[in-house]
Amino acid sequence: MTTYETRFETGVPPVPGAPLRSRTHTWQPRPESTSEILGMSGLEILRASLKGELPGASMMSTLGFRLTEAAEGVAVFEGEPGDHLLNPMGTVHGGFLATLLDSALGSSVMTLLPAGTAYTTVQLGVHMIRPVMADTPTLRCEGTALHVGRTTATAEARVTGTHDGKLYAHATTTCAILRTV
Repeated sequence: MTTYETRFETGVPPVPGAPLRSRTHTWQPRPESTSEILGMSGLEILRASLKGELPGASMMSTLGFRLTEAAEGVAVFEGEPGDHLLNPMGTVHGGFLATLLDSALGSSVMTLLPAGTAYTTVQLGVHMIRPVMADTPTLRCEGTALHVGRTTATAEARVTGTHDGKLYAHATTTCAILRTV
């Protein structure tokens, strides 16, 4: 579907004379919960994704970020801002940063979960420090698990510029731990 068709379908007429752009992404669906996946720890699942043995979360291709590292208690993502992420004020929407942070926070917790265990975010506190523009180079988001208990977990994460080392945002989370088997 073209940008014009999308704008027309939502009832927003195209701006006369404005150029149209499009963005295409592809993804592989996550496999259904197989006995193999259910037998993997959170860290094993993330590492399999890094190796290309399991597909990454489809949201990553939608927004333009990727998992780059996974170790015990740590998960790192990198993302490219762009004009497809702009809000009406012309800066990258805060939801992009919140999603990047939530992904790193949850995945850092996931790295410490045994097989047959999942998590879900129940609280996310985000602090935006400086604006992200369409031409801002790659951002790095590192999440660190602080506590992973039987029923809850907490983590913190920071988004920094790979080009300038500046802090763009930081966050904390509380996750519920879910025993699935």
